[in-house]
Amino acid sequence: MDFSVLIGGQAGDGVKQAGVIVAKIFNELGYHVFVYDDYQSLVRGGHNFSIIRASDEKIYSHDENVDLIIALNQDTVKKHSWRAKDNALTVFDEDKVETDGTGIKAYSWAKERGSHLLRNSIFIGSVCKYFGIDLKIAEKIIKSSFKKMIDENLEALKYGYDSLEEKHRLEKIEEPRKIATGNEAVALGAVGAGLKMYIAYPMTPATSILHFLAAKEDELNVVTAQVENEISVANMAVGAAFAGVRSMVGTSGGGLALMGETISLCAMSETPVLFVNSQRAGPSTGVPTYTMQADLNFALNIGHGDVTKITIAPGDAEESYYLAAKALNLVWKYQIPGILLVDKHISESTSSVEFKEVKKEKPKLWDGNGEYRRYLLTDDGISPLAFPGETTNIKGSSYEHDESGLTIEEETELIKKMQEKRLKKMEMLKEELKNEETVKVYGSGDVTLLTWGSTKGACIEVAKDMGLKVVQPLYLEPMPMWELKKHLKGRVIAVECNATGQLANILGIKERILKYDGRPFTPKELKKRLEEIL
Repeated sequence: MDFSVLIGGQAGDGVKQAGVIVAKIFNELGYHVFVYDDYQSLVRGGHNFSIIRASDEKIYSHDENVDLIIALNQDTVKKHSWRAKDNALTVFDEDKVETDGTGIKAYSWAKERGSHLLRNSIFIGSVCKYFGIDLKIAEKIIKSSFKKMIDENLEALKYGYDSLEEKHRLEKIEEPRKIATGNEAVALGAVGAGLKMYIAYPMTPATSILHFLAAKEDELNVVTAQVENEISVANMAVGAAFAGVRSMVGTSGGGLALMGETISLCAMSETPVLFVNSQRAGPSTGVPTYTMQADLNFALNIGHGDVTKITIAPGDAEESYYLAAKALNLVWKYQIPGILLVDKHISESTSSVEFKEVKKEKPKLWDGNGEYRRYLLTDDGISPLAFPGETTNIKGSSYEHDESGLTIEEETELIKKMQEKRLKKMEMLKEELKNEETVKVYGSGDVTLLTWGSTKGACIEVAKDMGLKVVQPLYLEPMPMWELKKHLKGRVIAVECNATGQLANILGIKERILKYDGRPFTPKELKKRLEEIL
């Protein structure tokens, strides 16, 4: 069974929270869920909507067509009536909307009881009745979701439940799973790998990492800091790492641009910092609350000089959890900067997840014997780490330096050796990654879809339906050509959410399907475009 609900209103109506609560109710019955949130860069007004999809099988994306439309305003009917499946129902607020379907006097009822936001609980109740869900399940979720007006929300839930007729009957099929956004997954994965300080300046769609960790500082034993700008963010993280504190920063493309010089500083000073870049539609401010995969070229080429770094691109919330942990461990092992490249569709979508424990891996540490040299030349290019308080001679430098960190300008042979030392780490990293899962392959067939990041979801569902193969590189720097060459054979079509086919250009793939309107692919849209060329 596979079904979807759309809830639409304006900014300030509480649409997003209502969508998450509906997802939690379906999850409580054991269904896999995926929630897509669409909103404008407005505090009030405009049009926001959430699509909540649930299935008895694992799902990777939302559906563009829905079984139930919940319309809090007229715009929802105007913009989304085309999404209704055959026999779908529209449930609407009689005080705000004129259309066919089932109307409920919601706004006036809610205002009389103290808040128009009670409308959400009314319509959540109607969703439960439509799908034949025991009201006690929804009551449990409501009680855990609100801190204020709990009794009023429970009354609203019952009012909405009694206002509709049952059309389906959903029974519990499995035990509930965890559900999380991609940003929550990034945060939890990094904490599992030893994150102790998260620093950010608010920038959609990365901001909720800061909100999530700040709310759980004591529980997760992590410190968060919101500072004045992205340059300060990056440099504070360098200072924390120099002191031995595992640090991570979060931003989007414009913020990452301001961090470019610090990424070079991390490379030269061999300071491990993980930079999370949640992509949105650019260039410049672009379309700040919508998604895109257009920062790949920038992420791979950021930093002046020969910068040794790692770039990893998870494709969903589960991968974000595991790869955030892996990235943090790798930047500390190799003492390099790293970029975790996600996007709005991953960061802010909510989905069912299974998280197993991840652990902090110990880097190479100074044994305390002899004189400490921060940039000791070694066979693998990795020097032992020590931190302030452990010895008196710790010197990091943005200048080219000798083994002790002292500036060198005339010693040409040593300058060459230090460059080679840093580059050696990339060779060692490549060798390590040859024993890791750097590329995922789904299905089989004569036609291969090459994709990366969040576009993986639509590709997997379409490939299953059409008998295609999907190849998804997880690591983009170093690019795992040793693995990609095994799988990119025959007809290969690149599928990306950017205007130029950035990964396709790097790998020399000529045939491509691109989307760059700020919205992610849905499986139906991608299938239609594939059918046009296959």
